[in-house]
Amino acid sequence: MSLIYAAIGGAIGLGFGVYHVRLVHERSRVRFLERELNEELPLLIARGESEQLEFKSSFRWDRRQEKVNRSLQQVIVKTLAGFLNQEGGTLLIGVEDDGSIAGIEADMQTLKPANQDGFERLLMDTAKEGLGGHACALIHCRFHKLEEKIVCRVIVEKSLEPIYFSEGSVARFMLRAGNSTRELDVREAQAYLQHRGKVSI
Repeated sequence: MSLIYAAIGGAIGLGFGVYHVRLVHERSRVRFLERELNEELPLLIARGESEQLEFKSSFRWDRRQEKVNRSLQQVIVKTLAGFLNQEGGTLLIGVEDDGSIAGIEADMQTLKPANQDGFERLLMDTAKEGLGGHACALIHCRFHKLEEKIVCRVIVEKSLEPIYFSEGSVARFMLRAGNSTRELDVREAQAYLQHRGKVSI
């Protein structure tokens, strides 16, 4: 009988332990999102690109060729993957590398509906296709008006699991390094994930 009580006690203790870990993670997640959202956009842009901040002038509209270029969407998704696999971060779409405001109006004109909802829907659909549906829960969109132009602020949380960017049948591991996103080869990815596993323990 004492073994049964011990087993029940152990199960209850394990349940509380799992609940506590989830609660700590959720609190950390809320603090991260609050910190990101509380920072005013002009101040954020003034900081310039970094390991946790990236600027992209557009999502799919190629300003040089003046047409839709879907390869730009893949660059965006790779950036999201890099943030997910590092410490999270913010991607500003509609901001040039030098911090000047380009806006996403040209992107939206290529969509149906040609508005912010259509933009967010395509962004999330593209992320889901390239990274998987589970990654989308860690990606949050907000829209801001600066200099009479619309900027999309994409806040990306850190993923507890490795996220791979799928391109056809190939899965690529992307990581934020400095103010850019790069692909790790198999050895580099394995070494990084082993190190991250040791750090998180």
